[in-house]
Amino acid sequence: MMMSVLFLVAGLVVLGIGAELLVRGGASLALGLRIRPLVVGLTVVAFGTSAPELAVSIRAALAGQGDVAAGNVVGSNIFNVAAILGLSAMICPLQVHARLIRVDIPIMLGVSLLAVAVLWSGDISRVEGVALAFGLLAYIVMTVRMARGDEPEMEAEAAAELPKAGGSIWLNLGLIVAGLGGLVLGADWFVRGAVDLARLMGMSEAVIGLTIVAAGTSLPELATSVVAAIRRHADIAAGNIIGSNIFNILGILGLSSAIQPYGTAGILPADMWVMVGFAVLLLPMAARDFSLKRWEGAVLMAGFAAYIGYRVFSL
Repeated sequence: MMMSVLFLVAGLVVLGIGAELLVRGGASLALGLRIRPLVVGLTVVAFGTSAPELAVSIRAALAGQGDVAAGNVVGSNIFNVAAILGLSAMICPLQVHARLIRVDIPIMLGVSLLAVAVLWSGDISRVEGVALAFGLLAYIVMTVRMARGDEPEMEAEAAAELPKAGGSIWLNLGLIVAGLGGLVLGADWFVRGAVDLARLMGMSEAVIGLTIVAAGTSLPELATSVVAAIRRHADIAAGNIIGSNIFNILGILGLSSAIQPYGTAGILPADMWVMVGFAVLLLPMAARDFSLKRWEGAVLMAGFAAYIGYRVFSL
């Protein structure tokens, strides 16, 4: 068991380093090519924070471990809303931007229902994966265009959050290559450790994907949102989670199955409906007075604890 835990932890560390190198190299390269900071933030950085989930799901799909790949997406979306937003709101009540309530949370709910439809049959095909990936492309284009309405304010915020452009093109390309290498190696170790641990503990790969893998690969989002909540940057705390959940379904579920279709029989209808349920619950909570209160964060956290207890102890 010790080796499995070591692979799990080492893989998670290497994933984090790989994602950081990828974001720094990609953002610096893009800024050096005079691409607007807002566009870089909405594309390169958004992709980079979800890169660990993507690498793990692709690695699991190629290894024929579809329950880990799909469980990572479903579990991450549950963890993001219930645990991360819940904890962030308990640290500091979150003011929620009207655009998130009008546009992004309804889109998150819609793609969550789409994920239920795709996963219901117990497998996901390459055609379905490609369709989801094109949905991600459409969402990115829409987001960039809508952001232009608040361009001066959002450009300044994006520029402040990004690393400064610097270094040669070759140095930045080297960081990107090293980051991608770290993601590949880290994903291999992390999935190997998770699957071995599941077998040793008598747990299914689906449960490991929904719990340990999902929580581990969501640590970048956890760190970003908690720090943003402490600093009173509520839009970043909430927007980071909503955008990540949309990317998880359209991008990670889409790209992993487009590369290698896989079965998802271990993902129960209850798991999918819990994911949808938290998305449904979030909308009226946020819309009531454009905020998430501490008690609402506590409700989300309690719901997450109840789900984990049900999923782990009902084996």
